[in-house]
Amino acid sequence: MTKRPAFWTRPLDTLNREEWEALCDGCAKCCLLKLEDEDTGEVAYTSITCRLLDAGTCRCGNYPLRKTLVPGCVVIDAENVEEIKDWMPATCAYRLRADGKPLPDWHPLLTGDPQSPVKAGKSIPRRTVAEYEVDEEDFEDYIIEDLS
Repeated sequence: MTKRPAFWTRPLDTLNREEWEALCDGCAKCCLLKLEDEDTGEVAYTSITCRLLDAGTCRCGNYPLRKTLVPGCVVIDAENVEEIKDWMPATCAYRLRADGKPLPDWHPLLTGDPQSPVKAGKSIPRRTVAEYEVDEEDFEDYIIEDLS
């Protein structure tokens, strides 16, 4: 077994760009549209994906230009992770590390397998729909009740 560096145990603000990007497990849950209840602040995930998401690979179709092409795209970094972590999935490595928690055992950095989130059932649901295929007034019909 190859020993892998344990940079992911370090504080987020000490990671370089390559290490930061490697923390992403590729689940694509952050690319699901979310609805926030104005009264409670509760965030509900939908099965609607960002228009740039390639659901087959669980990766952004234009990662370098995502913020330009989708102005509402939130670019997660060490400075904003604390303020936005509540809308991130509970299994997100950025959220876990911001809370001082370890990576889940299925994380690619631990398994060495980029498909481990898919195999563990932790990536986006199999049935998703791109945002350009759904009228905004119908978004509530796509809420996912239990997204693990």
